[in-house]
Amino acid sequence: MQQMPQRQQIGVEIDDNAKEGVYSNLAMILFSPNEFIFDFARMMPAMSKAKVLSRVIMAPMNAKAMLKALTENIKKFEDKFGEIKLHTDPNQPSKNIGFESSTTRNEEEK
Repeated sequence: MQQMPQRQQIGVEIDDNAKEGVYSNLAMILFSPNEFIFDFARMMPAMSKAKVLSRVIMAPMNAKAMLKALTENIKKFEDKFGEIKLHTDPNQPSKNIGFESSTTRNEEEK
């Protein structure tokens, strides 16, 4: 019988610039066979242009692992604080600014 490898502890460092974080209210996701690209942007009210503030590139396997971790953490958050409500206006789909999948965007354009 094979033994499972022990979990390795990983030390993580964060530099002074990164620890401040970046606020994002808009994300665009692109992908190729080899990678997922996440562009995080901020859209200011009454502006017609968003500025990408951070780009994260991941292998597909890591993107799927992130999705799993995010799903688990959202469930824990909602168990503790209640359901997260999404604020969208179905009467103005072109005005919705925020995080959405390309599938949602394509359905709204029909």
